[in-house]
Amino acid sequence: MTERYLEDFTVGQTFRSGQVPLDAERIKTFAAEFDPQPFHLDETAARDTIFRGLAASGWHTAAVTMRLLVESDLKPAGGIVGAGFDEFRWPRPVRPGDELRVESEVLEVRPSRSRPDQG
Repeated sequence: MTERYLEDFTVGQTFRSGQVPLDAERIKTFAAEFDPQPFHLDETAARDTIFRGLAASGWHTAAVTMRLLVESDLKPAGGIVGAGFDEFRWPRPVRPGDELRVESEVLEVRPSRSRPDQG
């Protein structure tokens, strides 16, 4: 798919990504380097935490989400840059065996006030 420009988007348009499965090894590998907390590193230790079992780091799921967005058909011209988030929540834990995917919906199409040349 080629890059999309502002005029290529319509309200209600949806974009779906592929899926990324997370297993215990991937969860622990990410956590060991970037979020070394017991509930991300060790099944036994994780049982006695708020998660009651091994759970992926929220930052791991955020990184996977970014990959899925970049690889989806969304493809805004110039890339996904500086979008920002008003809210960022992890409503429930991601467990070994879960698969992550992203679905994006266009809610509004308007030129940027601060960067009108970028949509």
